[in-house]
Amino acid sequence: MTKHKSRREITPHEDHGFFGPDSITHKVWGHPTTPLMGIVRAVTIEELDPNLLAAVHNTGANYDRLDTRYARTVQYFAAVAFADSRSVSKMADVLVKIHSKAIGIEPVSGNRYDANDPASQLWILVTGWHSVLTAYERFGPGKLSEAEVNQFWAECAIAAEFQTCDPADVPRTREEVRAYFEGWRPRLAASEATQRMMHHLLNGANEVVPRGGLLGLTRPFANWLIRTGTIATLPHHMRQLAGINQSRVTDFAVTRLLKFMMAVLHRSRPLQRWMLGILAPKTLPIVEPWWQGIAPLNAEVLTPAEARERYGYVKPAEAHLDLRARQYARVFVDQQPPSDEGLIESQPMLGALG
Repeated sequence: MTKHKSRREITPHEDHGFFGPDSITHKVWGHPTTPLMGIVRAVTIEELDPNLLAAVHNTGANYDRLDTRYARTVQYFAAVAFADSRSVSKMADVLVKIHSKAIGIEPVSGNRYDANDPASQLWILVTGWHSVLTAYERFGPGKLSEAEVNQFWAECAIAAEFQTCDPADVPRTREEVRAYFEGWRPRLAASEATQRMMHHLLNGANEVVPRGGLLGLTRPFANWLIRTGTIATLPHHMRQLAGINQSRVTDFAVTRLLKFMMAVLHRSRPLQRWMLGILAPKTLPIVEPWWQGIAPLNAEVLTPAEARERYGYVKPAEAHLDLRARQYARVFVDQQPPSDEGLIESQPMLGALG
């Protein structure tokens, strides 16, 4: 169990970052449904993009170190929601370098893929935010009001400025989100590699939950709970692509069970701290000041443009063009593997890869 620090030992954030303490982002992303259900749903659905699947599948990282990949994903999203502006700006800059390595040939179409492609980044962003909202409304307190949903997506557009996509392309209402996913349906595909990856991610609790001790005895139940709960949120056309069958009775039963369990977890900060300490321990210092109501050193909420000007960064779409060109030359001209520059630089922020 992770021993939590006293208020005196918690390091305050430098500022409020990009979302104020009363934001819808804090309300939704701060609920325990996010790391347990929302992120799992997001990374599972993302694999239906053939380009993203190729980028992930070719590295083998999800198979070799799923626990590390999961922890880094949770940490990044938590940082955007809760960390200070300097930390998020630096992380966004390094993310472009990390993604510069994820380039190659998508085997089904034979076309090139690039993880920094704006359309791919928008797919990741919208799928992540939509999945977190879906988990919150399905297993958490319930539906947000129309005004809250609109504010949620307006805040998602702020988060878009830390990726290479255009914030203007972010849908802003439930109807626009539905239209976005409907527009993606013809582009979704499920090869054998896709189905294998999706089933691997749905069974991720077997990799993330420690194997030893009493906690290890819960792994089969935890895996069933997260797997069936995630499937219960998937549209049927996505289930068909993934080769997944699950009855309506199971959907109903696991939804009721998870709703009860999430309510219990939400009422207990020690339980949330313990859970996060197991799943993504480097995320604790990011959310702990918000959990304990510790004010930042400076009560500012910045815009991404203000942060870029203050810290000397450019928009992600315009960042590290020289590195990205060198990676293209290595992969597509010299037929060599891309360099690990971004991955190496990310480790002090997001933790070791191995």
